[in-house]
Amino acid sequence: NPPLEDILPAGAAADLARRANDALAELCARHPDRFPAFVATLSLLDPEGAVREAGRAITALGARGVQVFTNVAGKPLDRPEYQPLFAALAAHDLPVWLHPARTAAMTDYASEPRSRLEMWWCFGWPYETSVAMARLVLSGLFDRHPALKVITHHGGGMIPAFDGRVGPGMAVLGSRTTDEDLSGVLPALRRPHLDYFRLFYADTALFGSATGLPASLAFFGADHLVFATDAPFGPLPETLAAIDTLDLTEAQRHAVLHGNA
Repeated sequence: NPPLEDILPAGAAADLARRANDALAELCARHPDRFPAFVATLSLLDPEGAVREAGRAITALGARGVQVFTNVAGKPLDRPEYQPLFAALAAHDLPVWLHPARTAAMTDYASEPRSRLEMWWCFGWPYETSVAMARLVLSGLFDRHPALKVITHHGGGMIPAFDGRVGPGMAVLGSRTTDEDLSGVLPALRRPHLDYFRLFYADTALFGSATGLPASLAFFGADHLVFATDAPFGPLPETLAAIDTLDLTEAQRHAVLHGNA
């Protein structure tokens, strides 16, 4: 963070990703007691190259998954050119970390040139995460790869709190749209669409929220909740305190803090 795709051309971004992965692997090798594993960095400006780098990082360096962002320089992740990467991670049975990517350049109001007061971060990132999740679900990603693990940042974005809009609300998909035929989207899925959203994993990096975290737990379940703090930005004590308030058995608490990872 920030995404390599937003700051470098394709060749330089791919080179920096390789260097970063090599450095992370070396760090883990030197200090295995402090850094037991790492997640590979990729640049999706070259989708085929990203698949190759993911394979190298996993098989040669020991990466335990990859991180991608919710868009690739403004392009959605459900585009055909990015699907081989998801297929590759499904084949490796390793997770994809999904991190929101949105800047002040994406304005909140058409009358203003930029997002103000850091609304792009506070509200824009959960929205960005939710849209990416929905696009992946509605593209049939989990029908193609039922066991694929996708970890969403910040408790799964807006999805847990808006499951009614996502479920019954989205069940009439297309009824509000006059310039595009969406009637075939939901019937193309093998299961009710809300079921797929529960296949995502969510992390606990909610800045110690005592209301958001229970919603994430209720929606995804203890077996799909993984510990994270967003350090150094998110507060560790408050995050642990919020986890302590959850209605968890000792086995579930261990799973959230350790086992699910």
